[in-house]
Amino acid sequence: MATATQDSRRPVRDWLLDDAAQRGAEHPGPHTAPAHDAHRRPWWKVMCLTGVDYFSTLGYQPGIAALAAGVISPLATLVLVALTLLGALPVYRRVARESPRGEGSIAMLERLLPFWRGKLFVLVLLGFAATDFLITMTLSAADATAHIAENPALPESTGDHRVLITLFLLALLGAVFLRGFSEAIGVAVWLVAVYLVLNLVVVGVGLWHVATTDGVIGDWTTALTTQHSNPLMAVGVALIVFPRLALGLSGFETGVAVMPLVQGDPDDTEARPTGRIRGTKKMLTTAALIMSGYLVTTSFITTLLIPQEEFQPGGEANGRALAYLAHEYLGSAFGTVYDVSTICILWFAGASAMAGMLNLIPRYLPRYGMAPRWARATRPMVLVLTAIAFVVTWLFDADVDAQGGAYATGVLVLITSASVAVTLAARRAGERNKTIGFAVIAAIFAYTTVANVIERPDGLKIGGLFIAGIIAVSVASRLSRSFELRVTDVEFDEKAQLFLRDCSRRKLRLIANEPGLGDEDEYRSKLVATTKEHDLPDGDVVFVEVEVTDPSDFEGALSVHGHVVHGQYRVLRVQSSSVPNALAALLLEARDLTGVKPHIYFEWTEGNPFANFARFLLLGAGEVAPVTREVLREAEPDRTRRPHVHVG
Repeated sequence: MATATQDSRRPVRDWLLDDAAQRGAEHPGPHTAPAHDAHRRPWWKVMCLTGVDYFSTLGYQPGIAALAAGVISPLATLVLVALTLLGALPVYRRVARESPRGEGSIAMLERLLPFWRGKLFVLVLLGFAATDFLITMTLSAADATAHIAENPALPESTGDHRVLITLFLLALLGAVFLRGFSEAIGVAVWLVAVYLVLNLVVVGVGLWHVATTDGVIGDWTTALTTQHSNPLMAVGVALIVFPRLALGLSGFETGVAVMPLVQGDPDDTEARPTGRIRGTKKMLTTAALIMSGYLVTTSFITTLLIPQEEFQPGGEANGRALAYLAHEYLGSAFGTVYDVSTICILWFAGASAMAGMLNLIPRYLPRYGMAPRWARATRPMVLVLTAIAFVVTWLFDADVDAQGGAYATGVLVLITSASVAVTLAARRAGERNKTIGFAVIAAIFAYTTVANVIERPDGLKIGGLFIAGIIAVSVASRLSRSFELRVTDVEFDEKAQLFLRDCSRRKLRLIANEPGLGDEDEYRSKLVATTKEHDLPDGDVVFVEVEVTDPSDFEGALSVHGHVVHGQYRVLRVQSSSVPNALAALLLEARDLTGVKPHIYFEWTEGNPFANFARFLLLGAGEVAPVTREVLREAEPDRTRRPHVHVG
């Protein structure tokens, strides 16, 4: 019965994990891993893939802007557009140049911070990235629900089931990814094209009504001067409130994440993808210009044509200002078409966000050993992320306005980190003027982030929860996977192979030696002590030395080099993040290379065993002998083939 049950479950498990073997630690995800040039597309098509996230914010951005800034919303939007074109755009054009394989600003900062500090910093940024992408999913789905509920063709009772409708949209999104997400760019091109054209119609009609309807502009200017009699004060207030409009800055991080899909020049190489970088810069610039134009015009017409009370929670324009205008001025039929288009692109924006997380997580956490083994597979991650999106939707009650603070916080933290990264990159390159310029941009984004956090601290709280969750899972995973082999490949140079072949003619004996002064007395005394303690006969032995490089790294390849020191002692030297794991991998590879089971000899480590084990976890050394044996036991279950470990 147990066997039948196990067999019945295996197909489900295999289906869930079917791509785990193919997805390596640096696999960039379902959208950004083209196997060859045939999978790449012109930059303008890839722009549509990022545009489902970026352009879809028009579904709720004008309403949130009017709700946050009131009558000065157009002025605050102008500040936002200036920051987009003069701040975010130059920053991400530089990010594209510095990380052409789609690593983004997180990888740029990772390279600047070594060891555990860099890993912890990346985990914090991943927490904010998760906030950005997950809230993109839930907020977009909630706004799609708002467009469904407010459509006059549907019963009024539809609005009573907002949470259920939002959960259904998220479940549908998860189902698409479980099935397999292909041809995303083709779908995105049509969605973006239709959506932008429909918005162009709404904007055109709105501007026409503003220009031809008596009193519209006059009423707005009167309200503006009444509330802000001093023009300079109005500008000052716009500068203060524009951080609330930061949702309009989303999409840049996704833009660099999908860089590998951009078609480059025929002579592009992975080392010098000049054409891909140029195409990505065009993509970022074009998207920013299109979005800036729409942000200014939509903010203007919605502020002038929609009564302020309609933007409030429960109002007909709340979360759907442009849809309100579409129904009001173009009729129910056009309004319904506009609603359908908006619902589709908002739902697909969640797909872009899901892909963003599936891109980011495999880049970092598995490489750090900070994710379970199944995190390499797409489908289990889709189930986990969908479940988290369900919880977030339930906690926020599918409210667009309530999620705006968390979304803006995630977006702003990522843009601020990118501006800091490019500032440091420019300084390292000796570009003084660019360093100053990027530093100013970084300061502005830092102010915007702090102002947004002070105004809406819920975003920082949500980000903190994601960070705490990621760190907790990462620590637990790293601890549980400490005894894995953690070596992707072992390569012996010619001299190292010669040492192993010569010794294996008798009995392959290796002596683990902690690198010290390297003088002749070190090797002579080590050999005498080991021979005496283990009662070894005279014969060939080889010393093995492991130099710890970055103990925070989890896995990597080993390159074993043979050396003859002081004319008589043969030494195998290797660099690794962990001594026991490297020794275990070397022993297994030596066995397979020579056909002889090796013996390795250790001395017991002095000191408290708990402290030594902590040293192993944090510094890659410590309790070497027992950990090496445990790694071998997990890697080779057959005791008859397992290398021998001796401790004296």
